[in-house]
Amino acid sequence: MTDTDTAPGPQRPAGPGVRLVEMTEPVLAALAEGDRETAGVLVGTELGEHFASEEMLWLSKYRLGQLRAVPSRAGWLANVVVDADGGWAVGHAGFHGPPDERRMVEIGYSVVPELRRRGYARATLVELLRRADASPEVATVRASISPDNKASLATIAGFGFEWVGEQWDEIDGLEYIHERCSPRPGSGLEASGTPGVA
Repeated sequence: MTDTDTAPGPQRPAGPGVRLVEMTEPVLAALAEGDRETAGVLVGTELGEHFASEEMLWLSKYRLGQLRAVPSRAGWLANVVVDADGGWAVGHAGFHGPPDERRMVEIGYSVVPELRRRGYARATLVELLRRADASPEVATVRASISPDNKASLATIAGFGFEWVGEQWDEIDGLEYIHERCSPRPGSGLEASGTPGVA
């Protein structure tokens, strides 16, 4: 996936701005081997300790396997989230895969622990929704969140997500499923990124 152009979509929220830098196969391979230095050179920014965590090691191996199994998934899986002004890595984000038969994509993102509660999660969500809304292949965006994760539930508030059910995840346990329609650019229905506005 490349950076989104100026197509209408969720507006940048107050607070930090971010950009998403794709984790290509060489980046994922380096991270899967625990080589943050090479991965950082490839994405153009230093990757902190978070990118050497067990969570990141597992995710890198999993996404690398997905990409190698189906190369057309490129651009839909994983990105480094970079502070738009400072250029430092603040987390990772992406989709669980390309649009499925329902034209649905599911988002996932994580902010490095020491940078949480600064607006980066919301800014990351805005960029993910902007990308989804810019793709004619996407009709629905899903977010699956543990009912105990109050911060993530608050992050998606105001972006048009509605509760549609629940599921049991082998890793994360009970999750509430929230979905939103992905409006077509220029429809006037794009989420503003302002709480309470869809």
